[in-house]
Amino acid sequence: MRCYRFFSLFILLVPLLAGTPSLTEGMGRSFFDLRESSDSHHYIHQTAARSSTVTVRNIRAHHHKKFTRVVLDLSDSVTSPPQESRTSTHFQIEIPHTSFSSNVAAKLTSEKFPPDLVLTPTSTGSMILSIPMQGWKRYKWYLLNKPSRLVLDLYPSSTSVAQVTPAPAPPPVKEPDIIVPPPPVKRDFLIVLDPGHGGKDPGALGKSGTREKDAVLSIALQLRNILQKEPSIKVLMTRDQDIFIELEDRAKFANQEKADLFLSIHINSHPQASIKGLELYHFGEASDPRALEVAARENGTPLQDNAPAWQFILADKLNDKKIDDSQELAWTTRKALVKYLRPFYKIKDHGVKTAPFFVLRMTTMPAILAEIAFISNPTEEKLLGSSTYQQRMARGIFEGIKAYITPLQTALQ
Repeated sequence: MRCYRFFSLFILLVPLLAGTPSLTEGMGRSFFDLRESSDSHHYIHQTAARSSTVTVRNIRAHHHKKFTRVVLDLSDSVTSPPQESRTSTHFQIEIPHTSFSSNVAAKLTSEKFPPDLVLTPTSTGSMILSIPMQGWKRYKWYLLNKPSRLVLDLYPSSTSVAQVTPAPAPPPVKEPDIIVPPPPVKRDFLIVLDPGHGGKDPGALGKSGTREKDAVLSIALQLRNILQKEPSIKVLMTRDQDIFIELEDRAKFANQEKADLFLSIHINSHPQASIKGLELYHFGEASDPRALEVAARENGTPLQDNAPAWQFILADKLNDKKIDDSQELAWTTRKALVKYLRPFYKIKDHGVKTAPFFVLRMTTMPAILAEIAFISNPTEEKLLGSSTYQQRMARGIFEGIKAYITPLQTALQ
């Protein structure tokens, strides 16, 4: 048999949510046309340097108009380039030094997971992702960071739709009178905004006297005003004045109101005054030690009490949809927020992270927590006191929320 190597590695310059990922986050990309003759292709394996094992923590799929996107959420960045091959029936990607969790394997075998994908471990510690050629004409894959993930876009074959011969038309039958029910009442999309801390809890404090609780309340109120101008959106706040509310009561309020989205706004702090920037969180196991420290501070609990985050997910039986939707909300909001602010400020983007925030664990709808700046950084503390900065921050968050909920609003109508 003849051997052929098919692999390309190059930098991406297209945003993920618009159908293509972004340059600063992408590690690699490959494109493969499944209609090519399989007899002319063989796989030449490259031996990569050994590295630490990466784990596939979750797998999710989203149907777009022209393709199906499959996302593999990874525990860390993939340092060795994946290799591509094909058999007579499948396209394969081998990812070196990668394994997958049991919940990922169970999800792939679920009838609810659309593409007929297979993950197989190898004896060398790699993982092979197999995709059937039947039904797909081509694919693209990308390795991205912040957070680490492999994105696979599958384009359906036009011949995959079965051709059905229409049955002979039955003789005309007189139809009975049909009473058409009134159209269902359209419901507003409900967003709950949660300005962190308040009352006896000032939150993080800046050296110039800026208090986290005051700045986040001001930004949340401006965000509410912007959102309320949008049709079919209703906004509630866990607090609209300087009062203290327990974390449990904030989540309970959102759950009782049957909110569609929950956004908690906070300001970060760090022992090093030079650290600045923004980061967004959704609930999960701490993605790094500092993420755990941030959660412990916002939870108001000792660090060790925040450790078993993944057990919380299992104990609470959080469904996959909420976890996936929260991650999508965090990613979309972060992307739009950074894009909106960068023309005005030098924004340090710390990406999307996971951490065991209590207020996110107890909500039943997609929920994220935004750490919008570092109050410990003198420059950002000064900006937090600026009404212009607060307005721009509110507008940037709005752009992210709008990008996320637009397709959801269409589905509710």
